[in-house]
Amino acid sequence: MSTITLAPMEGVVDYLLRELLTEAGGIDLCVTEFIRITDTRLPTQTFHRICPELKHGCRTRSGTPVHIQFLGNNPQMMAYNAAKAARLGALGVDLNFGCPAKTVNRHKGGAVLLKEPELIYEIVSAVRNAVPAQVPVTAKMRLGYLDSDLALENARAIESAGANSLAVHARTKLQGYKPPAHWQELVQLREALSIPLVANGDIFKIEDAQRCREVSGCQDIMIGRGILRDPDLPAAIVASQHNPCQEERWTRSLLLIQRFTEKVVSAPAHPEQEHPYFINNPRRYLDGRLKQWLSMMSKSSDNARKLFEKVKRETCLQTLSHIIQSAS
Repeated sequence: MSTITLAPMEGVVDYLLRELLTEAGGIDLCVTEFIRITDTRLPTQTFHRICPELKHGCRTRSGTPVHIQFLGNNPQMMAYNAAKAARLGALGVDLNFGCPAKTVNRHKGGAVLLKEPELIYEIVSAVRNAVPAQVPVTAKMRLGYLDSDLALENARAIESAGANSLAVHARTKLQGYKPPAHWQELVQLREALSIPLVANGDIFKIEDAQRCREVSGCQDIMIGRGILRDPDLPAAIVASQHNPCQEERWTRSLLLIQRFTEKVVSAPAHPEQEHPYFINNPRRYLDGRLKQWLSMMSKSSDNARKLFEKVKRETCLQTLSHIIQSAS
C-alpha cells in the first residue's frame, strides 16, 4: 500500500497548515518543521510549540499522524531529546539530513552531514537506541552535498543504524531546488535497501506522482511545494483522477486560505491551556505566511496571483483579513 507524506518545510508548514491541508484528504503522514538540537536538553514547551498535536494524540484534527523532526550533529543530545519526544507522546521521530540552508549547514546541520556517513550512523543509532521500539525512527536526506557519490553509503548507514524508513529528496544540496529532480538516482538506493524508500522532489501534478513512481520504483512519496500550490493534489493522486478544473480548484483553495486567515485573526492573545495553538504576533505571522502561500499558489493559479497582488503590499491585520474574506 503506497503512502503520501506531507514534507517538513521549515518556516512554511506549521500546525495550522498541517491541520488545514490534512483536512483536504490524501495525506497519510505529516512531519513537523525541524527542532534544532545543539547541546541543550529542551524544555517540554519547545516540543508543544513545534508540535501542538502532542496534546491530541500527536495527530491532526482530521486524524493524520504527525512525526517530530530533529536536526543536529550531537548524537547524545539528539538521542536525549528524541526520547523525551517519545515520552511526550510522539508517534515517530524523524532526523533531518537534507536541509540545504546555509545557516544550518554552517553550524554542521542538515545536508552538510552527508559528507560524514559515519556521523550519520552514530546519530541514527543513538536515537534508535534511545527511543522505544514501537516508535518509528525515520530519516530524510538529499542525494548528497556537492554530488551524489556518497548517496548509497549514507543510505546504508541510515538503514544499518536501525531506521525504519528513509525519504530522499532527489537532488544534492548544491542543486537546491533547481529542476529537475533526479528520480532515476533513487533506483540504486531502493534496490540496495530493505527498508521503505520514500521519493521526494518536483511532484506538482498527478502525472508527476505517476512518473516519479515509475522512474524511481518507489511507491511511497513525499510532497512539499506541490501541496501548497494545489491542496487537492494528494486526494487527487489517491483517487487517480485528473485535477478538477481551475475554478473548482481555486474555490477549494480559497476556502482553505479564508479559514487559515480566520484562525490566525481569532487566535488568543495569550497562551491558553485549552487552545491548541498560540500565535505570538498575529499580524506579522499572517503577513508572512499568507503572502508566502499565495505566492506559491500563484505559480499554478491566475486567481491566486490576482489575490496576491491585492495583499502583497498590505500589512494591516484587519485589512488583510477583509481582503481575503471578501475574495471570490
